[in-house]
Amino acid sequence: MKRVLVVDDNLVNRKLASAMLQKRGWRVEEADNGYSALEKLESAAFDYVLLDISMPGIDGEEVCRRIRQMEATQGLHVVAYTAHALESEKARIMSAGFNDIVIKPVTMEALTAKLPD
Repeated sequence: MKRVLVVDDNLVNRKLASAMLQKRGWRVEEADNGYSALEKLESAAFDYVLLDISMPGIDGEEVCRRIRQMEATQGLHVVAYTAHALESEKARIMSAGFNDIVIKPVTMEALTAKLPD
């Protein structure tokens, strides 16, 4: 069973993505901010992280940079989860170390394509 951490400060967005992934039979944990996500990643192993870009405190780009520096998360598949769809924004996001991007509003098809079984 795949294990995914969904990180989003918006409760509705977080619950929607979580429900879609659970429907696929995945184990889902949630975090409502970047600091909480980093704590969870230090204490448990995940197959994927679906990470919102725009969050207060520490944004998704900085969280991804920190994930890439953590020894325990080497090789972790991190997918940006954002409404920022301009090409210039995508390039900046990917340069933070993400493996891919899902554009909000998220769909089951997008999650299946970007977070394969």
